[in-house]
Amino acid sequence: MTNTASTEPTDPRDILRSGVVRAAGKVALACSFSVEDVVIIDMAKELGLPIGVFALDTGRLNEETYEVADAITERYRVAIDWHFPHHEAVERLEREKGLFSFRESLENRHECCHIRKVEPLGRALKGLAGWITGLRREQSVTRTELKAIDVDELNGGIFKINPLLEWTEAQVWEYAETRRIPTNRLHKQGYPSIGCAPCTRPVTAGEHPRAGRWWWENPEHKECGLHRR
Repeated sequence: MTNTASTEPTDPRDILRSGVVRAAGKVALACSFSVEDVVIIDMAKELGLPIGVFALDTGRLNEETYEVADAITERYRVAIDWHFPHHEAVERLEREKGLFSFRESLENRHECCHIRKVEPLGRALKGLAGWITGLRREQSVTRTELKAIDVDELNGGIFKINPLLEWTEAQVWEYAETRRIPTNRLHKQGYPSIGCAPCTRPVTAGEHPRAGRWWWENPEHKECGLHRR
């Protein structure tokens, strides 16, 4: 059972088109360079949709993630709008609590994510009528209540568009391999979900795809604050 209304589109391309039309303004993809995000870029380019692409450079991304960013820029001729955390906040955090405070408590981890991700996201969303994500329902217990097109009240009431919401991991990879899109090399090394390097590890056979994110925490806590409800 899903929460997508019967009148809402379910095909990713239809969701993208409908979301952009309903936003009726500037729309951009929040890109973490996951396979889902590149699939969306490829679809948007194929459909000729006027969407931008922005990314959050937390300062702790994997080298392989930057490689995908370069590959996307070259293949799709898209300019990536990079946003960074305020250096004063990062410097204060690391001076006062060290480099790995996020592993000491959920509160500390939320603090690090807020500085490196949530606050920069707020700046990235300024002036947008809608933003697009690569979220999928099957990824996490925290994402089962999502809608394909929603109003993001916590970010100023702009539209939040999740075109791949109902797709499975197999469907995503079938599209990626058919279209031969650029993908992060870490995906093939056991990383179905990729975030900051210190907070991401490969998963083993049978583990949940999000098991490698903040693996020291309970599943219901495995969000960084970017997708609060």
